[in-house]
Amino acid sequence: MTGLPATTALDLNLDDGWLTLWFNEPKSRNPLTAKRIDDIQAVCDAIRDDRSVRGVTFRGRGGVFCAGGDLKSFKSAFQGGGDRDDIVRMSLQAASLFDSVNTLPQCTVMAVEGAAMAGGFGLACVGDVVLADDQARFALTETTIGLTPAQIAPFVLKRLGPREGRKLMLLASMLDAKEAETAGLVDMIVSGPEDMTAAIDGIRQQVRRCAPGAVAETKRLILTLPHLARKDQAEMAADSFAERMMSDEAREGVASFLEKRKPNWAEG
Repeated sequence: MTGLPATTALDLNLDDGWLTLWFNEPKSRNPLTAKRIDDIQAVCDAIRDDRSVRGVTFRGRGGVFCAGGDLKSFKSAFQGGGDRDDIVRMSLQAASLFDSVNTLPQCTVMAVEGAAMAGGFGLACVGDVVLADDQARFALTETTIGLTPAQIAPFVLKRLGPREGRKLMLLASMLDAKEAETAGLVDMIVSGPEDMTAAIDGIRQQVRRCAPGAVAETKRLILTLPHLARKDQAEMAADSFAERMMSDEAREGVASFLEKRKPNWAEG
């Protein structure tokens, strides 16, 4: 069983191999405070090598996903003189967060209700599956307050492509759920919290059909292959396929198929 860290900026719920991270400050719209970033990072570190955790949902209490950066801490930095090195460290901390969530070996689901703004929009971009309530709103609002979407820009461009990503970052346009789906950010629109929970349960059922080691390796290929030359892609893919062919999961998977039964990772 996974040993989860103690967290105060997140409520954690591990249920039958599926972990839900609840952002728990709805009155302030669940911002990415330094503490919340630290807590998410600690959870990612704890579960990264644990294949008993099959998937992770990111969701906000109070029907609000995430309003992005903590503007109160930004104001305090200005009032305190705004040490540049401290700001750089804060930005790099955010970069580490997005990288950690993006590279989690488990399937990740972003359950967006209410608002996903700025860094919350960026967090949605690093999820494997993005669900949105039909009343959800999305925007990259940094330029409206004189800032830049610096650390999330690579993930926005990767998720949406340069044409759509550039437009949204430069214009700070507000998108509703349908517009976000058309733009390529949202995979499925639901109506209300019950439908959201049902959609997450449906994804959980699909993930349970898949071998956890194979999912982790597939995510590694997805993240790595686009950055390699074609020859290196072929060699990496061949090595990966050979390792999987010789794995216990592949032996179990093939045997279960031939024996017309569920593989052991799909039981229960």
